[in-house]
Amino acid sequence: MKSISILMRNHVHRNILFYLIVNSLFILMVFFIIIQGQHLESISIDSPDNVIKSQNHLFAYEDLGTTIGRTLANNLSHPLSLMFLQIAIIVSMARLFGFFCSKIGQPTVIGEMTAGIVLGPSVLGMWWPQLSSFLFSPASLSWLETLSNLGLVLFVFIVGLELDSNLLKNKAQTAVIVSHASIVAPFFLGVCLAYFLYTGFAPQGISFLSFSLFMGIAMSLTAFPVLARIIQERKLTQSSLGTLALTCAAADDVTAWCLLAAVVSIIRAETIMTFIVTVLLSIFYILFMIYFMRPLLQRLGDKYVTKGYVRKGFIAALFIVLFLSAFATETIGIHALFGAFLAGIIMPTQTDFRLSFISRIEDVSLVILLPLFFAITGLKTQLGLLNAGHLWVICGLIILVAVMGKFGGSAVAARFTGQSWANSLALGALMNTRGLIELVILSIGYDLGILTPTVFTMMVIMALVTTFMTRPMLWVIERFFPNADLKGG
Repeated sequence: MKSISILMRNHVHRNILFYLIVNSLFILMVFFIIIQGQHLESISIDSPDNVIKSQNHLFAYEDLGTTIGRTLANNLSHPLSLMFLQIAIIVSMARLFGFFCSKIGQPTVIGEMTAGIVLGPSVLGMWWPQLSSFLFSPASLSWLETLSNLGLVLFVFIVGLELDSNLLKNKAQTAVIVSHASIVAPFFLGVCLAYFLYTGFAPQGISFLSFSLFMGIAMSLTAFPVLARIIQERKLTQSSLGTLALTCAAADDVTAWCLLAAVVSIIRAETIMTFIVTVLLSIFYILFMIYFMRPLLQRLGDKYVTKGYVRKGFIAALFIVLFLSAFATETIGIHALFGAFLAGIIMPTQTDFRLSFISRIEDVSLVILLPLFFAITGLKTQLGLLNAGHLWVICGLIILVAVMGKFGGSAVAARFTGQSWANSLALGALMNTRGLIELVILSIGYDLGILTPTVFTMMVIMALVTTFMTRPMLWVIERFFPNADLKGG
């Protein structure tokens, strides 16, 4: 045994020696050839200065600190390096603020939305302008915007996937009444508000029709994903109130996205004929997706989805459907996000499959790509624009109109359908949640030129406040109405 051990050690030492000799020899030969090759540069360069520079630039003496600083600065200025730094900072801030909000009983999306504003000109740009201009220079934002748009498409696709069509069958009558009342009332108030804001706050060249319709739809939204998470966290999923809220929010989402598609098509249409063509193409597209693609995907799902396993080829096909759907609606003129939403709705209905598919997308979409959207939104939000008292009064008016329309419309309609006042008020508080969906709609309006930076900032504040209000409102309702169905099992 001892002799075997000695032989093994000798074998190892011989291998190490061979490795060092061979590699050293070849490194020295490469170095020698490079030195000799540099002399060839003098043949093709006439200037003596150039000869000296070409022969010696690699081995020129430079202070180590200067070399390190110059090298790092050059590499950091590269767009790819800066993009990775931006992503790391944005995701870190989003997680930090989201964690803080979760500790005070608020949805993490509130923290992520706030983190986007903090990274924008309202905080970082105001207190550290040089750092802000370096991290988020306009020239470096094209990468972020592209990735954030991809994140939005995936997020809205998840929203469509999370909608349970069975919800719309149970309590359908009550849900449709409450949901549509919670859309019509704030839509009307939003149009009324647009009438008073149009002269002083609408962008030049934007018609009152476009401005008023967009303000109406922006007031009408409910954030289904945030609402669903609040209901889940409070263990209300199986309660009568939780089921009704989810059903109303599902109907609200479908209706609101259809309305948004209609509004965007009106805004983008150059003539009445353009609008008619857009409407006809949209109807054909929706019918094609529901009556052809949905049954086809369901049959493929029955064939290729087995318990606990989904073939990668089938997953690839579903992503192709998603992106082609987004492409189709963008080409038609009703925005890519509507196509992503409808693609999510028509996916195979197996519950295990949908949960598995959502989990595959969420990690990348919600954790990495979506915070980039918050950062882009934060860069557009400039709290410094609200630099006069009357502007904050108008901002408060926007928040008041939003709450009156959504909370009031939902609560009154729920009471009319036979719900108790306690449950009606709780349902109104839940439907008043706007969250990320509101920011998505506002960004569409900003990119279309319908909202000025000032109005955009006011509407972002409204989205934050109404989302933040949900839990305190539920707490107050629970305190004053002990019979409210707010205690989960």
